[in-house]
Amino acid sequence: MPHPLLTRAFRLLFIGRTLSLLGDAVIPTALSLAVYLATGSTGALALVLGCAMVPKLLLLPLGGVVGDRFNARTVALTTDLVRCATQLFVGAELLGGSPALWQIALAEAVGGAAGAFAMPTVSPLIRGTVAESGLLRANSLMAVVNSATRLGGPALAGVLILTAGPGWAFVLDGASFAVSAALLSAVEVRHVPIPRRSLFTDLKEGWGEVRSRDWYWTSLIGHATWNGAAAVLMTVGPALFVRELGGKGVWVALLQTGAVGLLLGSLLAGRARPRRPVLVANLGLATYALPLGLLAAHAPVALSIAAYGVAQAGLGFLGPVWETSVQSAVPAHALARVTSYDWLLSLGAMPLGYALAPLAASAWGTEVPLAVAAVAVGAACLGTAAVPGVRRFAASGDKAGRAPGEKAGRAPELPA
Repeated sequence: MPHPLLTRAFRLLFIGRTLSLLGDAVIPTALSLAVYLATGSTGALALVLGCAMVPKLLLLPLGGVVGDRFNARTVALTTDLVRCATQLFVGAELLGGSPALWQIALAEAVGGAAGAFAMPTVSPLIRGTVAESGLLRANSLMAVVNSATRLGGPALAGVLILTAGPGWAFVLDGASFAVSAALLSAVEVRHVPIPRRSLFTDLKEGWGEVRSRDWYWTSLIGHATWNGAAAVLMTVGPALFVRELGGKGVWVALLQTGAVGLLLGSLLAGRARPRRPVLVANLGLATYALPLGLLAAHAPVALSIAAYGVAQAGLGFLGPVWETSVQSAVPAHALARVTSYDWLLSLGAMPLGYALAPLAASAWGTEVPLAVAAVAVGAACLGTAAVPGVRRFAASGDKAGRAPGEKAGRAPELPA
């Protein structure tokens, strides 16, 4: 099959996404340092992060409707321009020397709202620029870039912060969105329009597409549980490593090992062709129970770090395989809405983990939330193997992956 990068539309999309992902990978490090230096308060940082997350969660379903009603390219281009403006504004505030917290929080809230409309467009953009035979390779390329930027982003942020200051990191991110928008303006994306109806009808139809596929909604339960468990580790992990497991350097080693594993898993997904992709990917995701259980049991640190690398490789493998399965099975006219529900459930589980983990750790010790998270993620991901649709879903997107009555290879006819 021809390589997706030989297609001009996907090549431009790929370059734009690479630049914007690199800019985004710099921001967490720069934001945390900039807000703390400006306010001296971790609570202020939590406020800014919350302002970015809450609008994103609230608006994701609406973002899915907009992504299906309009061409994904138009929506993505618009949100790139909005996020370009917000990041440049924050950068200017920081470079000015006296940043106002409320202005940064407001800018991040606007950026988070734009992200709610941008996230559901990624899958339709790929499906609209790549032939079905190249979807897995295209998704793998996107996942590899995502993994690589996660690995190199903090290092680039460190260089920018030490040499030029955190404000320039936001300028870089804003510039990356500007270039992405320029590239998107030259891309043609196939689009299947949907008839204009009420917002509630569109939301209900999108949820119906999710509910009609047992392999999809049961897998989402596993994915959401994984995100909640990851939030537990990110909350109690730093304190555990600093107090008992060798210090912050060892914690950083665990995170970097995970980033390498994520990259390797993404590379593997581009070459592997499992006959039961959803089943294999969910079983790989269940390996996240290993590092959680080992840390709860006070296993040797080296073993826990190695297990974390394996678990993140499972996550890296799942991403492209899952995206390809969804793109091949869900009708094009509903893909953005279905994707928005995926993101909503996945991201919505993380605040729960962030909130409950510290409470459990203070009451019973860090071992309890880690052990509970290990059992939960293992049971939720392994449990999908008992679902008939998960076991039957074939790599070609057979009838197990489609809604009742939907014909293979043909989307419903809709008025223009």
